[in-house]
Amino acid sequence: MLNQRLLILFISLLFIPFSYSQNMIDSKPLEVIKPLEKPAYLKAGDTIAIVAPAGILKNQEPIEQAVKMVESWGLNVVLGKHLFGSNFHFSGTENERIEDFQSALDAKNIKAIWCGRGGYGTVRIIDDLDFTEFKKHPKWIIGYSDITVLHSHIHTLGFETLHAMMPMNMKVEEKDRIKTVKTFKKALFGKEINYKITGSNYNKIGEAKGQLVGGNLAILQSLLGSVSSINTNQKILFIEEIGEYLYSIDRMVYALKRSGYFEECSGLIIGDISNIKENSTPFGQTFEEIILEATKEYHFPILFGFPAGHEDTNKAIFLGREIEMKVGKQHSTVKFSD
Repeated sequence: MLNQRLLILFISLLFIPFSYSQNMIDSKPLEVIKPLEKPAYLKAGDTIAIVAPAGILKNQEPIEQAVKMVESWGLNVVLGKHLFGSNFHFSGTENERIEDFQSALDAKNIKAIWCGRGGYGTVRIIDDLDFTEFKKHPKWIIGYSDITVLHSHIHTLGFETLHAMMPMNMKVEEKDRIKTVKTFKKALFGKEINYKITGSNYNKIGEAKGQLVGGNLAILQSLLGSVSSINTNQKILFIEEIGEYLYSIDRMVYALKRSGYFEECSGLIIGDISNIKENSTPFGQTFEEIILEATKEYHFPILFGFPAGHEDTNKAIFLGREIEMKVGKQHSTVKFSD
């Protein structure tokens, strides 16, 4: 009888470590997300550099208008040596674009780098940029669209960036860009930015907190598997896009899904999805339906119609900053932490 009891006790003890370890696996304690470092906000007398890391700038007038605008705010402006360069699709050769951006990164007197336009090409120079001095003296990197390459890469380094208008947006009629310029200026000088957004029947109601990450959908998808790809765990993902077919949007959303972007995501903000191309065969879903179907098994809130992206109104947002979002059918709010 004693030997039988000892045997039962021994067998029980064997299962204790397994049960404990299995519980530890199932619980998956949440990773502590550290706040990203925030570059200093600008003040009168500071210098901002305008460079072109991607597409060619064929029209100089918007740049001249942008310079006058920020100078009226008390800022000084330095133009990249090769800002108006030309190398087929690009604003200069790779070496020229690297030289301009690296010079702006390294110059201690430059407090912000404003990308003249997006287009395509930043990915071709990102691995040749040295962020050593930037880490010592961080500065705001500003832009959107193709500049998502820089936003994502710098996020992995632990710094906030500013997703906002670029000088080429000065082509938009003044009456249509007033809101865009207002939010850009407020963000640049460290004023509070919070947004109340018109509701959408597609919205998935709920509340969430987390660092805001993301940018252009096609660029995010192109960065998957690289050192510049972002981690979305416990974060709120923002996406915008322009000029794609619905099947292409579907493909990119599922690429993000298969890469785990939505697994531990806290929320999703959909910016402008503009100028959708017509396919010869109807796809059968709207872009909103594509996103809702791809994320149907997840419980995070989804906000549609945030006014940021390639439309005339392109409101500034801090990427890497913690936000609180409340999503409803009538309206939604996005509040940035200090």
